Amino acid sequence: MESLKNGDEKAYKFLLNKFHRKLNAYALTLVNDHSMAQDIVQNVFLKTWKNRIKLNAEFSIQSFLYKSVYNEFINTYQQNKAMMLLQQKYVDSLQQVVETTDESSIERMLAIINKEIQNLPPKCQKVFILSKKEGLTNIEIAEHLEISIKTVEAQISKAFKILKEKLKDNYNMMLFLLFHSPQKEYSKT
Repeated sequence: MESLKNGDEKAYKFLLNKFHRKLNAYALTLVNDHSMAQDIVQNVFLKTWKNRIKLNAEFSIQSFLYKSVYNEFINTYQQNKAMMLLQQKYVDSLQQVVETTDESSIERMLAIINKEIQNLPPKCQKVFILSKKEGLTNIEIAEHLEISIKTVEAQISKAFKILKEKLKDNYNMMLFLLFHSPQKEYSKT
């Protein structure tokens, strides 16, 4: 424990070798999903290393690690539950717009939105289309266009600002529903 607190990588490797399989099996009993269990255990080991100075040498490292896996499971569960609620609100909003708007109005709105997208500055338009219509991540767009990720983010923000300004309140809900999938947005950050 002292070696770990002092930043000894051998102590950290020893910890990994001794507990990784056991903690992974424990996490699997909690989540019943191999990749999620691995993520939980990996997060626990990363946090343990990052906060190693705060470890108390008087406590059992085994108990600490098992308790940390449980706490990480609870955090993951709460985050997933919050994400499910957000996705449900998104689906409910979409359903409300679809139910209260006739098909010809939706088609007209889409045509107007697409026209405004075509009127965006060329670089802004290209980035926006790759992101929101093609579904590429910011990293993929940056690599594809050979620009920085910050430039990609700035161009997407600029596109939304221009579109909101041009489309006004009537189309903001449609714009939001078309291009702000909660799952997609959170996975890109």
